[in-house]
Amino acid sequence: MPAPSALSTRRLRSIARAILPFPEPESWLDVGTGEARFPKAAKEFFPYTSFDGLDATPRVEQARRAERVEEAHVGLLTDPRITTRLRARYDVVSMLHHLPHTQDPRDELQAAVAVLRPGGHLLLEAPDPQCAFAALLGERWLPRAHRFRLMSLDDLCAELESQGCAIVRTERRAAHLPHDLSAALALSLPGFLPPWVTRPLVATARALDHALAPLLGLTRFANAYRLIARREASAP
Repeated sequence: MPAPSALSTRRLRSIARAILPFPEPESWLDVGTGEARFPKAAKEFFPYTSFDGLDATPRVEQARRAERVEEAHVGLLTDPRITTRLRARYDVVSMLHHLPHTQDPRDELQAAVAVLRPGGHLLLEAPDPQCAFAALLGERWLPRAHRFRLMSLDDLCAELESQGCAIVRTERRAAHLPHDLSAALALSLPGFLPPWVTRPLVATARALDHALAPLLGLTRFANAYRLIARREASAP
C-alpha cells in the first residue's frame, strides 16, 4: 500500500474535505507527515487552522521551513516526552496510512487520543487486511512485516471505543486506492523482460485500476478504509 507521500494532491484534498462538516479546528496535528503534503492540501479548506506535523524523520523540519506546518515535531507520537508536551492540544489528529509503520498500533491510537482535546476528531485511513485483494495477492499486497500490524475496521472501532471515543463516520469507497492490479503485475513480471514490454502492460493495468475503482470501492475489493472518531469528555 502506498505511503501518504504517494497520494495525489487531489486525493489529499478529498481526505481533508471529510472534516468540513465538523466545527472548524483551531489546531491540527498530522502524524507521519513526511514533507507535510497533506497539511499543505488541507490549508486550502482550513486557512485559519494551525497545522503542526510529526514525523520520525527530519523531513518535517524541512516542511516547517517551507511553511507547510507551523510546528515540527521529530520523533514518535508514543514517546512520553512528545505525548506529554502535546497532550489535549489538538482539535484534529490525522493519520494517513501510518498505522502499518508503527511498532504497536494500539499504543499509537492511545497516544493520538491523548493529544486530542475533548470533542476533537481523529481522521484515519488505513489498509484493510480483510479486503479481497489481500487474500488474493498475499505478500504482493503488503509485506508481512507491516501486514501483521494492520487492524480491521471492526477491530479499530472497538479499540477506539474502549479508549473513550465515539465512531462518527466510516467509509470504504472514498478510501479505496486504485493500484492493486498494476502493483501486483509489476512485481510479478520477470526481471529479464525489457521495459518496452513491461511498461505498456503495467500502464494498461493501472488504467484498469482507475476504471474499476468506483465499482471496487463498493465491494470486498475496497482495499482501505477511512474513519472519523470523536474523543469524548470521559476519555482517559
